[in-house]
Amino acid sequence: METTPTESRTGLSKWKKRVFALVLLACGLLAGLVVAEAVLRIAGYSSPEFYTAHETRGYSLIPNMHGQYRKEGRSFVEINSAGFRDVEHTIAKAPGVTRIAIIGDSYVEALQVERDESFVQFMQAEIEKCGFGQQFEVLRFGVSGYGTAQQLLMLREDVLKYSPDAVILLMTTNNDISDNARVFKKVPIPYFEYREGMLVLDESFRTERAFLVRNSNLSRLGIWLKNSLRVVQAIGEAQTSIKYKYRQWKDSTTSSAGNTSVGPAPSPPVAEVGVDYQVYREPTDANWQNAWRVTEGILDLMNNEVRSANAKFVVVTGSNGGQVLPNVQERDRLASMLGINDLLYPDRRIAEFCRSKEIPVIALATALGDYTRRVQADIHGIEGNIGYGHWNKLGHQVAGTELGRRMCELR
Repeated sequence: METTPTESRTGLSKWKKRVFALVLLACGLLAGLVVAEAVLRIAGYSSPEFYTAHETRGYSLIPNMHGQYRKEGRSFVEINSAGFRDVEHTIAKAPGVTRIAIIGDSYVEALQVERDESFVQFMQAEIEKCGFGQQFEVLRFGVSGYGTAQQLLMLREDVLKYSPDAVILLMTTNNDISDNARVFKKVPIPYFEYREGMLVLDESFRTERAFLVRNSNLSRLGIWLKNSLRVVQAIGEAQTSIKYKYRQWKDSTTSSAGNTSVGPAPSPPVAEVGVDYQVYREPTDANWQNAWRVTEGILDLMNNEVRSANAKFVVVTGSNGGQVLPNVQERDRLASMLGINDLLYPDRRIAEFCRSKEIPVIALATALGDYTRRVQADIHGIEGNIGYGHWNKLGHQVAGTELGRRMCELR
């Protein structure tokens, strides 16, 4: 059956109308995005991606990135050209200057507070009082989620070239040890392991699919797109917030449903206690024994390499929320739930190991716990996670002041 000219013109007209409608829709969406982008920029909103793939350490901070951090607390973050949340430092050390390098994870990175509110500022102020040096500067090398293995690699690549006089390793015991074991961490990063009695670096993460995806040009394009458009940042933050709220709701309903017993519950088996809590127990299974052995081996390596660079190596154990709750009975209940006497096993073990290697060690948890008990104030937690999470502003102040005082004793 042949199509008449009238039918042909009618079909063409309908097609043109559909195309025109689609063009109008696209233009409307684009205009809306442009307006939304302009409004967000005028309002000063930003929530960029601060991390990217790294060939040696799995991931790192993006040099020269800046913007608002909004996931836990609020702060303005500036990453220096070396890829750390710090001011710029010359590699060459000026004559007469004493340099202290601080290595760590999210506690040193301190995205939860403004840079000038972190413990480093309070430590520095305390050290100035005791005449640690006529002139000194503190360099911060902190990246969230880094275990001791990544921190050793960071020491080699980024820290020692600044010729520090002292290197402080701030350990977060609730996850630094487990971060050194692939069986616990389960993310594509470098790990150390013992082979025939030797501590060997395993860099097989570079061939893992998750790392290849993160290190791909497509992923880097996605990060660039997010960091260039405030609208994309806002959508990403909204998605993260929804997931977080859902997880909170799910956890609360699960806890409510399961909390029907009366009286003290028996200590759960190791496998049923979260990884972050298992560190408070003396290890009895092979995975934890190996995680501790690897961690201690890395500490020994760090000490030797820092000393070879004619610097002083100091290990500091910070605090975990449960260790320093203002209510001592709550600490005791947590310990009882885990079937232990107290929550200081990891701090004691690290201190004993360091003393056996003649490494100066500063354990902060006891002093910080005494402070919270005395003043009845939480030093961990921000907003909906009071008592746990990272140090809040008060926590940074108290920890930094105590650390500075203890550093003065070591000088």
